[in-house]
Amino acid sequence: MKLYMHAAACSLSPHIICRELGLDIELVQVDRQTHRTSDGEDYLSINGNGYVPALMLDDGKVLTEGPAIVQFLAEGSALLPELGDLSRSEVQSYLNFITAELHKPMVLLFNPAYSGVHGEIRALISKRLTWLNGRLAGAYLTGEAFTVADAYLFVCLNWSPWTDIDLKQWPDLHGFMARVAARPKVREALQAEDLEAFDADGVYFAPQAYLASAGRTGEPARP
Repeated sequence: MKLYMHAAACSLSPHIICRELGLDIELVQVDRQTHRTSDGEDYLSINGNGYVPALMLDDGKVLTEGPAIVQFLAEGSALLPELGDLSRSEVQSYLNFITAELHKPMVLLFNPAYSGVHGEIRALISKRLTWLNGRLAGAYLTGEAFTVADAYLFVCLNWSPWTDIDLKQWPDLHGFMARVAARPKVREALQAEDLEAFDADGVYFAPQAYLASAGRTGEPARP
């Protein structure tokens, strides 16, 4: 299988799931400007929307949209509860919530075209994070078991320092980030995407080039 990705983007979520499950996956980077892939393909012929992730199966079929991809990958594993189990619907509910209420608003904070409403967007995200902070049922979103929803949340919240959101306002979520970042397979995914920790707690990760462009100085810690 091929996973089309950008380093530290939402494609990191299915990448983490592949590592957690021990799946054989080929990472293919996509250039955001040219839409050319690292193996020379026109990405728009693979996903006409142009964004990542996309998963190409061994038979050439392509699946897009991160929440759908992670559920496909995790079917039958401990990372996705069984059909008929209420906890499966809870995981799917969190996937939908993260997509609509965190992922998309946070992406807008990277876009200068929306700078005039960044304050309002942060206020909305803060409201959602306050709700989410009170919902953690244990070590992870639905209890003590790590699921596909936790991988997705980790990736979106990982963008917090670069969107001027201080996650320490929500101690349970900050602790969640530390727990997920410490998972061995998560660290494998971070290393494979050449992401580096750049905070004192070693909780948030970004490409070195982005850290430099953001004006951060010092010696980043390798995950």
